[in-house]
Amino acid sequence: MVEDTRIMLAEKDIPTHWYNIAADLPVPLSPPLNPATMQPVGPDALTPIFPMGLIMQEVSQERWVEIPGPVRDIYKLFRPTPLHRARRLEEALDTPAKIYYKYEGNNPAGSHKPNTAIAQAYFNKQEGIKRLCTETGAGQWGSALAMACRLFDMDCSVYMVRVSYNQKPYRRTMMQTWGAQVFPSPSDRTNAGRSFYQKNPEHPGSLGIAISEAIEDAVTSGVKYSLGSVLNHVLMHQTVMGLEAKKQMEMAGDYPDVVIGCCGGGSNLAGISFPFAMDKFTKGAKVRLVAVEPAACPTLTRGQFRYDFGDTNRTTPLLMMYTLGHSFVPAAIHAGGLRYHGDAPLISHLVNQKAMEAVALQQRTVFDAAMVFARAEAIIPAPESAHAIKVAIDEAEAAKKEGKPRVILFNLSGHGLLDLGAYEEYLAGRLQDYELPQREIDKNLAELPVVPA
Repeated sequence: MVEDTRIMLAEKDIPTHWYNIAADLPVPLSPPLNPATMQPVGPDALTPIFPMGLIMQEVSQERWVEIPGPVRDIYKLFRPTPLHRARRLEEALDTPAKIYYKYEGNNPAGSHKPNTAIAQAYFNKQEGIKRLCTETGAGQWGSALAMACRLFDMDCSVYMVRVSYNQKPYRRTMMQTWGAQVFPSPSDRTNAGRSFYQKNPEHPGSLGIAISEAIEDAVTSGVKYSLGSVLNHVLMHQTVMGLEAKKQMEMAGDYPDVVIGCCGGGSNLAGISFPFAMDKFTKGAKVRLVAVEPAACPTLTRGQFRYDFGDTNRTTPLLMMYTLGHSFVPAAIHAGGLRYHGDAPLISHLVNQKAMEAVALQQRTVFDAAMVFARAEAIIPAPESAHAIKVAIDEAEAAKKEGKPRVILFNLSGHGLLDLGAYEEYLAGRLQDYELPQREIDKNLAELPVVPA
């Protein structure tokens, strides 16, 4: 057992394999469907947008998938990441709970996203691809892919949701510094973008629209598309976080009662929680898994579990997931990485099977928690990560009320140093909550395709 505040691993402890939760699901996932035939989609249908190396990971049922040597070599730039015992936060809350957080903000891009960006760039490079197209919300994913493409000497095009393009100019500058082209979405560069841009050049955009633009660019240009969340292979790449955290928790002599992650598409939540979900499914562990989303985009808590498109322009296969409808445009909250109309099929499946809980939070209470954390632990968290912090604080306060110890683990998926405009609004009292009208959800869900039983 160690009593350290920062629990560290050596480079040799970087995982050699990613964990694929599909191998351990008690009930298998519903397959993606071809919207024209309503039949399951085979691997060949994905070849226009993904390289075969990633497609085979997407459909794999193997529990362990080897991490290529060149990917592990680049991981050494920032992995393993530290596990922190939040002793100062525990003291501030006067709680009997032990609070741990895995910190993913200490890499050049500032978030967990390079874990998959590096892998995706590598597998595309192996198949001769010279340019990748993608979308980004708050910019964490776009920054990570821009960095990864630079490390593999590839070009990168990023369609950035317009509201974040304007709110977070320095993330845009990061991408451009690494050589990426960055376009506000909706743009006038694609048919998908023009259909919204021509009606309203100041349209705030959405991840669904930006995905449509990036896919169209890739397909019409003969290059490939990269996705920062949602799909199975993306979530699998992120499990390096949870695998490291399990080793570190063992070094600390603890095992979590609850594992918490913010959730937009689901990548950082999957990365920290899936290795512990493996313990639930294979060893009967009692650990609780909690997904935290914004009340302005309450996919898991107010959406429906059904088939929907992954993008606004309906170019993707139909995915079985919790959704607010592919045409949903969320309010312009600062947690731009959590403004997606759906959730990863794997995350949605766990919530539907009651193996994972879901909570939705208003924006101001999230920033209240971020301030408590920043003033205790000194790290200014990203608005997305602050959602997990709020629930971790709630769990610690519940432990205090019950007078019982509780071990809490959450993923601090990125720093907020490029989100200081949001903190400025909060400190000035200008930050607004947003209550999503049920009629808006109902309207979007009514437009979804009917899938025969």
